[in-house]
Formats: sequence, structure tokens, C-alpha cells
Amino acid sequence: MAGKSTEPESPKKNEKFEKFYTEVKEIEKRDSVLTSKQQIERLLRPGASYFNLNPYEVLQLDHDTPLDEAKKKYKRLSILVHPDKNQDDLERANNAFETVNRAWRTIDNDESRKKCQEIIQEAKDMTEFMVVEKRKKLKKEGKDTKVEEDDPSIMKRSIYVQTCKLFADLERKRKDHEARELQERKRKREQEIDEEQKATVSKEWQKNFDESRESRVNSWKAFQESTKKSSKKIKIFKPPKHKAESR
Repeated sequence: MAGKSTEPESPKKNEKFEKFYTEVKEIEKRDSVLTSKQQIERLLRPGASYFNLNPYEVLQLDHDTPLDEAKKKYKRLSILVHPDKNQDDLERANNAFETVNRAWRTIDNDESRKKCQEIIQEAKDMTEFMVVEKRKKLKKEGKDTKVEEDDPSIMKRSIYVQTCKLFADLERKRKDHEARELQERKRKREQEIDEEQKATVSKEWQKNFDESRESRVNSWKAFQESTKKSSKKIKIFKPPKHKAESR
């Protein structure tokens, strides 16, 4: 049964994929001319903070879109959601506009763009590996090795979901790292404040000690002088000599 889903079906799969690809491009073309309100709604829909971690998702681009083409799309989209163009929905427009700008800054930066493309590629690799493992399991069980990901639309969806998960994992790690750094900075600052307070107390004590030294020395000298004078005035009592009685 395993051999039925290999080469003979390949032409049909290619034909199906071409149809699917055409449909996707039509959808992208339709979405590219969404109204301002529709774009704002898309960017702020439920779960948007999760989906918008992928800058290519925000700008509705393929990850291999040339940078100059990506910039054109960014400009068109930023104009659509610009707050000046959406005065009746200013707060949401501001949020959407910032989302678009943040996505473009990520793509425009060589390092962050490379990182995003690596994540997307990793999602594809992971999804393909998962499909291979599914086939192995089915073959081992003596079943047909056809899987739902043979449908290009399902495969694309699976890659999309995996991409979202990877971006979410990256964001979680970033926040965890940021929280740890914040906690460490707080701990160091508290330690610095504690040391500064101790140093201030020590400095104040030393200052008071130095200022009172002369007074203590003078007091001691006065005490010694008074002791000497007192010792001169004291007369030592001498008992009279005993005389023998005469008879």
C-alpha cells in the first residue's frame, strides 16, 4: 500500500499546488488593497500580538521578497493605517501604525531580517521533518503513507502555525531574559544603595569622632591638671611618737 502514494501522484500534486498557489496570490492581491479600516482591523484582530511577531505576516510579504519591494509595500500599508488618515479611530490607528513601523524596522535591519528568515526556514524544516516521521510511522504500521500535509494548503497552514510558535517562543525567551536582566539590575542597585548608606554612616561617624577629638583631649588634660592640684593640697597625717612614761 505504501507504494501507491509516491511517483504516480506527483503530477496531480503539482497541478493542485499550482492551483492553490494561484488562489493564494489572488487572496494576497485582494488583501493588498484592503481599506484603511480593514487593515487596522487585520492588524489589531484577536491574537494579533501573537501573529504580529512575524514582520512578514504584518506586511503581508513572502519571506524572500526583495527588500526594495518590501519597502514599497511598507509605505503603502503605513499610509493606509496612518493616524492622520484615520482621525475617527485615532488610538487604534496609532497602534496599527506602530505595528507596521516595527515590522519594517525588523525587516530593514540586516541582522534581525536574517534572524526572521532563519526562524521561517526552521519552521519549514520542522514541518517537513514531522511529515517524514508521520510517513515512517504509517509505513511501519503497514498503512497508506498518504498524510494530510500532502494537500499544499494544509502544508502551508502547518508551516504557518509552526512559524507562529517559533516566533512566540523567541518572544517569550526575550521577555524572560529581559525580566532576569531587570531583576539583576534591581539587585545591583539595591546593593549599591546599601553600600552608599553604610559609607555615609561611616563617614558621618568619623567626622563626628574627629570633631570631638579636641574636646576629649582638652577634657582629659583638664582632668589631669585638677588631679595634680588636688594631690598637692592633701596633707599626710603623721601620728605622734609614743613617749615612755616615767615613774
